[in-house]
Amino acid sequence: MNNPHPTAESATATLTAPGPSDTAARDRAERRARTRDRLSSTTWDLLVVGGGILGTSVAWHAAQSGLRVAMVDAGDFAGATSSASSKLVHGGLRYLQTGAVRLVAENHHERRILSRDVAPHLVNPLTFHLPVYKGGPHGAAKLGAGVFAYSALSAFGDGVGRVISPAAAAAANPALRTEGLKAVAVYGDHQMNDSRVAIMTVRAAVGAGAEVLNHAQVTGLRFTRGRVTGAELRDGLDGAEFGVDARLVLNATGPWVDHLRGLEDPNAAPSIRLSKGVHLVLRRTVPWRAALATPVDKYRVTFALPWEDQLLLGTTDEQYEGDPAEVAPAEADIAQILDEAALSVRPEHLDRSLITYAYAGLRVLPGGPGGVESARRETVVTEGSGGMLSVAGGKWTTYRHIGRTVLEKLATLPGSPVAEDMAPVSDLVRHTPLPGVANPDAVAHRLLADPPPSGIDEHTARHLATHYGSLAFDVVQLVREDPVLGARVHPDGPDIWAQVVYARDREWADTVDDVLRRRLTLVVRGLDTEEVRARVAGVLGG
Repeated sequence: MNNPHPTAESATATLTAPGPSDTAARDRAERRARTRDRLSSTTWDLLVVGGGILGTSVAWHAAQSGLRVAMVDAGDFAGATSSASSKLVHGGLRYLQTGAVRLVAENHHERRILSRDVAPHLVNPLTFHLPVYKGGPHGAAKLGAGVFAYSALSAFGDGVGRVISPAAAAAANPALRTEGLKAVAVYGDHQMNDSRVAIMTVRAAVGAGAEVLNHAQVTGLRFTRGRVTGAELRDGLDGAEFGVDARLVLNATGPWVDHLRGLEDPNAAPSIRLSKGVHLVLRRTVPWRAALATPVDKYRVTFALPWEDQLLLGTTDEQYEGDPAEVAPAEADIAQILDEAALSVRPEHLDRSLITYAYAGLRVLPGGPGGVESARRETVVTEGSGGMLSVAGGKWTTYRHIGRTVLEKLATLPGSPVAEDMAPVSDLVRHTPLPGVANPDAVAHRLLADPPPSGIDEHTARHLATHYGSLAFDVVQLVREDPVLGARVHPDGPDIWAQVVYARDREWADTVDDVLRRRLTLVVRGLDTEEVRARVAGVLGG
């Protein structure tokens, strides 16, 4: 669902853009050809198939350990499930209800590391309000005790969980429905732009020595004496076919994990099941100083989150048995999300004319009995008959920890072909930051204090600081060299043309959607008009 309700401004605005790049297509093709040559001319210690949160984390940590690592993805990095999340880095408040205290504490630990050490430029604090309505599934005393325990498990790093009055909550969030509202529980968590965190993790992996290629689909596996020792691939952009040899192959393909397992062993039994989660993005009409987490029943909550100057609503949780490539929001999903959001959001803020974008993703869950809503949210690592490792499940909050866990599995696997060549996980720097780590407030201040000659507005400066950290200075340097690149891609959004060039040349963006959906924020804002897409295609050389 792409820009279903464009504004009059977005449909008619006059755009300023750099001219088409005559050499961009040739440069991109040559760059990809060089990467294919490097991939096919080396025997890699580890080939990671899948560039989502699990694959990128493993590639990053494995490269840090000294292994020769290659990573490929059939689409774009984080192009499927990993960029279709709820954009949260959180401890999992609802897990307390099942008694998973240790899990919540572990999640909080990882959340603190991400927000303070690894990615403070990309992971931002967010206050949550949990409203208690008359006749609702939970009482104020229970939720008050829950948020206090939740904050205690985080060592009160985000304040003390507490209960406030309806009037105090409404003052912070004018969109809150106050009819029947008895009290509001308050707690702290964090949020992010998942696509940007993914791209920064790919950059970190490459910085540690990994070789990566997106839009490269595995068409078959290579075998040596019955063991998987590489893969056959096809470049999705020009059709070139090539192969990669590796001592060990890791299957981190998310919803497609059983498909790749089938290439290893046609008789392999299914190992996962899928849950479809849909989200809506709407234009905000009033300030949102706190997110809403509203209980739908005893087990589920619905979120209303301020995100990218928009309002993010979701999510659904239902079993999915179709082709993962065809998952998409349905009308029933949209209606459900709006109906559930109306439990706590005033109706004028949920008008369908405000919808700018809708997206669907698939949660990868372990196989087993029961409904998907009650399935364990855990990571499972298995070894196939041909020695290929498959990793499935997990969440953004713990993605760094999952990468280290898989690395430990590689080191302790009986007969592991790579154990002797890798540094022990305990020897790795524990809190290695992602590229661009910096205080975003300081970055934005410096951008405004020392702007390019063509100038930069406060909204764009803040946007660059919170999406690139200190790498924002590299983006702005492009504007110093070519002032045209300082213009906004669309006048209603903060993204500038320098980001498009930067995505093309430094962030493996090969298609218009790579740029507008996963490097910039035009799609989620509903600003990817036909004119914008055509001009971006020109910059890419398409």
